[in-house]
Amino acid sequence: MSFFRVFDVSASAMNAQQVRLNTTASNLANAESISSSVGETYRARKPVFAAEFNRANVDLAASTEVNVAGIVESDAPLRREYYPDHPMADEEGYIYKPNVNVMEEMADMISASRSYQTNVQVAEAAKTMLNSALKLGKG
Repeated sequence: MSFFRVFDVSASAMNAQQVRLNTTASNLANAESISSSVGETYRARKPVFAAEFNRANVDLAASTEVNVAGIVESDAPLRREYYPDHPMADEEGYIYKPNVNVMEEMADMISASRSYQTNVQVAEAAKTMLNSALKLGKG
């Protein structure tokens, strides 16, 4: 495997974590939105990741990259609240709120942020090792 593949793997992982952070931010932004029907209510979204196995060259050196396979909506039940005076209440007096768990989203955001930082550190370490190898060649 080429040493430069480390940068490809790290970059794909950073891209995946960026998607995860954006999805979490969208969930948090819509956490308190209100709707008058189940069909119109925002549903929490989660990215689905897939590791992609690549054959780098003929000698079967390989690496794994992370790809976003898609984004799925949560099937957890929506929050239904009885609020008959609300202008968006349905004919039975209920309003509907998203199935977003704010605490879970915050934990997911911290995890994604740390994973992103770890991949930045991997790329920096690889860069440092390459520079050291180049210096050895000069000596």
